[in-house]
Amino acid sequence: MSQTTLLDGIVVLDVTQVMAGPYCTMVLCDMGARVIKVEPPDGDSSRAMAGSAGTESPAFNAVNRGKLGIVLDLKQAAARDAFRRLARTADVVVENYRPGVMARLGLDYETLAKENPRLVYASISGYGQTGPSASKGGFDLVAQGASGIMSVTGEPGRPPVKTGLPITDLGAGLFALAAILAAVHWRSTSGRGQYIDTSLFEAGLALSVWEATEYFSGQVPGPLGSAHRMSAPYQAFRCADGYVTVGAANDRSFAKLASLLGHPEWLTDRRFATDVERVRNREVLAVAIDEVMSTATRTSWLERFAAAGVPSGPINDYAQVFDDPQVAARDMVVEVEHPALGRLRSLGSPVKMSATPLDPRRRAPGLGEHTDEVLRTAGIGDEELREMRAAHAIR
Repeated sequence: MSQTTLLDGIVVLDVTQVMAGPYCTMVLCDMGARVIKVEPPDGDSSRAMAGSAGTESPAFNAVNRGKLGIVLDLKQAAARDAFRRLARTADVVVENYRPGVMARLGLDYETLAKENPRLVYASISGYGQTGPSASKGGFDLVAQGASGIMSVTGEPGRPPVKTGLPITDLGAGLFALAAILAAVHWRSTSGRGQYIDTSLFEAGLALSVWEATEYFSGQVPGPLGSAHRMSAPYQAFRCADGYVTVGAANDRSFAKLASLLGHPEWLTDRRFATDVERVRNREVLAVAIDEVMSTATRTSWLERFAAAGVPSGPINDYAQVFDDPQVAARDMVVEVEHPALGRLRSLGSPVKMSATPLDPRRRAPGLGEHTDEVLRTAGIGDEELREMRAAHAIR
């Protein structure tokens, strides 16, 4: 008997590409939803990213595992009709076209909900469906700049940089995921679906919690390198052979740190007596800490900090990360066989659930791999499939 999944019976139509939407629907798929990836004839553009083999790539597999893959050329009436037929019995639609595109195709929420009022429909765009910037395209780099993230990332006095991760893409995907799950829950009592509208720009803003707080308090925030803008010392510090992070972000931890570094007088120094004063004098304190820590190695300091109960850690590159036994212990790397790419390693799920575990150990679909199988479930017969394929409406 197969194990029950968290989202048993939930069918998702995924009309998204690249990162934000695919990441959202991948987690839904990991949770047990039946996710149908709807791609254009040339496929999701991430299929052509680095390391690709024809229409397959590690990047595409990284955010599309476990999905069923179909190809519909939504520019053609027959393909749009097929999509509508699938939407009649779907639970969720997720799309990330520019605002207005799905409406012009006749595949917007208002149209589909007339035939399926239980439908939960999520749009992920660059700036949202309304407002003066709604028509602009959505790219993580652009959203990081527009939402303020790049203004507070990096070192003071240096050129602006983005975060190393596509944070607004991932943030928008996760916000959409939370809203979808909440809407499906609300539907269980109301009997009605609803429309969800979120964006990369808003994700960047929503994640700017401390930065917005600083601005609302009268100060325009700027870049601080690795430092925290609300607590100190909480940043990377220099050792004899590199850097480690230290998070002595409260009075108790700072007392331990000052004692360990041989400077108990810091506790009575007015500049460092409270967290507010330590933040105000962050640079002076950081220089003093660096002077002590630069006399010994990273390993030595990390051992001392661990023994004293001072929060600290290494700054790993990804080779070191994936060599960390904690990664293996938490099943954060999974392997799967792919017919074109061979044995692939990818990230596991960061969420562990006791009764309904998530399943990340599956590959992504080939381009159009499940087109016939999926469309047959919508009542489309073999003759209609042949006609659609001959007209290149499907693949």
